[in-house]
Amino acid sequence: MNNGKVDVLLGLQWGDEGKGKVVDVLTPRYDVVARFQGGPNAGHTLEFNGEKYVLRSIPSGIFQGGKVNIIGNGVVLAPDLFMDEAKALEASGHPLKERLHISKKAHLIMPTHRVLDAAYEAQKGKNKVGTTGKGIGPTYTDKVSRTGLRVGDILDDFPAKYAAAKARHEAILKSLNFDYDIAEVEKKWLEGVEYLRQFPIVDSEHEINGLLREGKSVLCEGAQGTMLDVDFGSYPFVTSSNTICAGACTGLGIGPNKIGEVYGIMKAYCTRVGAGPFPTELFDETGKKIRDLGHEYGAVTGRERRCGWIDLVALRYSIMVNGVTQLIMMKSDVLDGFDTIKACTSYKVNGTETRDFPYNIEKGIEPVYVELPGWKTDMTKFASEDQFPKAFRDYIAFLEKELETPITIISIGPDREQTIVRK
Repeated sequence: MNNGKVDVLLGLQWGDEGKGKVVDVLTPRYDVVARFQGGPNAGHTLEFNGEKYVLRSIPSGIFQGGKVNIIGNGVVLAPDLFMDEAKALEASGHPLKERLHISKKAHLIMPTHRVLDAAYEAQKGKNKVGTTGKGIGPTYTDKVSRTGLRVGDILDDFPAKYAAAKARHEAILKSLNFDYDIAEVEKKWLEGVEYLRQFPIVDSEHEINGLLREGKSVLCEGAQGTMLDVDFGSYPFVTSSNTICAGACTGLGIGPNKIGEVYGIMKAYCTRVGAGPFPTELFDETGKKIRDLGHEYGAVTGRERRCGWIDLVALRYSIMVNGVTQLIMMKSDVLDGFDTIKACTSYKVNGTETRDFPYNIEKGIEPVYVELPGWKTDMTKFASEDQFPKAFRDYIAFLEKELETPITIISIGPDREQTIVRK
């Protein structure tokens, strides 16, 4: 039997690495694109043919005709936000209902989950995590405490199941003395539930393994980034799911022996949104310049991203826990105008130098930098790596040596065409 292959594409930093564009670029090589974790808190931005799209829950392969797109069991789905996103895509000429399948086992984000998100953040005060307020954490909490609602539940006695779950949340909110009004949100949410019924709601683990048995190739798409993984990220300032490669197995029902290539996406520098430690963060004009040149604002939230130099300690760690086989470097063009580029190669932890990523990076961390000459060249119009200036080729070689992994794709601008696949 001709078994297909599964490749995984994921972010290696604190999210926002540019995964959506890369999935769109790579999709022509695959038959299936499957999202395996996260929710509408993670926006993937794609630009092509003069249009800009932000995807929150729908896999980035949706723009390529003839592909199967799957929202896997590891995803948490908000029916109202999904409906808005899907209708906007359909209005712009992208047919969804024949391209998009949704797992019965994906969990539903309820209106009261968003209220709980706000209530828990308010309780934490100055220790708040900086969530997007989309209800992601409380939904995953219900999942692991075995009280969650799943997409498959909308097919069987849904009103009673919804009422019971809502009542549980209302009891918690009452104990927290948190005022809220979800009447309007709930009305639209229930419309979203009805809209969901128009899509194929499937046993996605059976579907995806059946496609593999037919010899189909699958690209698994992660959301957020490795440093936000609930186990291996900068806990507690993390998301509520496993963003690493292993999450593709649990979030889609794929055996680990099916995994082939693991594409790790990184920026040529580093960013972070929300609260939490960030060892190479820049608080000076350089950090502001990177933010402005890179348009570093959240695709979903619009929040300013914190910016800093590339962190090779964190990247080596991410490459290790994911088993990365190829690196993809995004936003190289943002550094086009800098005289000097810095890269953090190790940390001083309470005075002792280490190349290993430590348990706690909240305090006592001093980044140790190597300085490299900038390339001072506008690369956005380049069509091949042969045009790269020597200083940029040296930067790539330096990173490959430090990270012991080849950089096979380089992005030099936001458009689909501004992508160079290296020989």
